[in-house]
Amino acid sequence: MSKPEFADTLSHLAATVCVASAGNGPDSLGRTVTATFSLSANPPSIVISIKADSPLAALIAAERGFSLAMLAEGQELIADAFAGKIEASKRYLVGIWAEWPSGRPRLLGAAATLDCLLSASIEVGDHMLFVGTIVATQTSAHADPLIWGRRRYQSLDRTRSLTLASNGHAPLTPSKPAA
Repeated sequence: MSKPEFADTLSHLAATVCVASAGNGPDSLGRTVTATFSLSANPPSIVISIKADSPLAALIAAERGFSLAMLAEGQELIADAFAGKIEASKRYLVGIWAEWPSGRPRLLGAAATLDCLLSASIEVGDHMLFVGTIVATQTSAHADPLIWGRRRYQSLDRTRSLTLASNGHAPLTPSKPAA
């Protein structure tokens, strides 16, 4: 499979836009990520995927932890900054940042934020998968997540809901067979 075909196909996999961070104060590094998922409730764990040869991957491994901000609608500038549209030394000037007790960056106003201790890592292809045990969280009851899908930012459509059948499942609509 070619890289463009892979990217086109996976653009259909919508995800919450996040910023993964490590370090303390002016030595903090961060990157926009959408390749993240919850792993376990016991212990509470999350997985993030970071380019293996990046300074952020090296810092997460060295410090044995990371923080994660799940961005809220309206935080597109923060997502763009940490996606590389602003040089690394100026990224934490975008948004309002505080610190977790660990010293790692904590974004105020995000839909949710996590502070994690590194519990495992594995190299897969050109990325590192980092498993973090969640040690602290902060959530907003009033912020909806910023979504990335089909190569653009999107929001949840709260005015539309799926109609469920009496069995609690969405009704299936038969598709036409391929010609």
